[in-house]
Amino acid sequence: MGIMDAIRQVLGLQAEADATRAADPDDLFGMSTAYITMGADLGYDAAGAGALCFSGVDSTDFRDAVGEVHDILERGRVETGTEATLQEDSKGYEWVVLEDEDVEDLVTSIHFAADTLIERGYGSRLLAALFAFERDAGTAGERAEGYVYWIYSFRRGAYYPFAPLDGHERDQAAEFKLQSVLDGELGLEPDKEYWYPLWPDRPGEHPWE
Repeated sequence: MGIMDAIRQVLGLQAEADATRAADPDDLFGMSTAYITMGADLGYDAAGAGALCFSGVDSTDFRDAVGEVHDILERGRVETGTEATLQEDSKGYEWVVLEDEDVEDLVTSIHFAADTLIERGYGSRLLAALFAFERDAGTAGERAEGYVYWIYSFRRGAYYPFAPLDGHERDQAAEFKLQSVLDGELGLEPDKEYWYPLWPDRPGEHPWE
């Protein structure tokens, strides 16, 4: 199975067929309180970045829908300070990338982007929403410093943690700790088969870069 097939299997139609509950963009608002727990109880500070990942459609209407999302986010930048950009990664997936030190603004903007695509009839193209957190030597133990993520899978209707390390390794101890502490505050994915890693192209960068 190639990398693209694996992504389609875990974040795509098979994931949707196997899901125990339907996705709900309102689930994203759980991060509005979870980030406080991440800092106070675990020492992970919000990195001021989040993103919405989706697969594109070769149609004018879809491009118009994505443009609408970006235009409205841009118009709201004066009020919220949230920087929004559109990007495509090396695997061909598209992202709405948001930067803002205010986590609640990030959550609201990602929810808006997802909700707009759903209203325009492209909810089936949504794959994941990511919220980035920073860790230092104190939280990473002997492992390398870097980012950890909470990933919301739209096909599974649940969150899961992702703690990448150099060499395409995962800090499983950190992920299990995140699961333990945030269980009950976020709707978590119980099947670890669906904790799919969204690797960055280069160490120390985000998956969308």
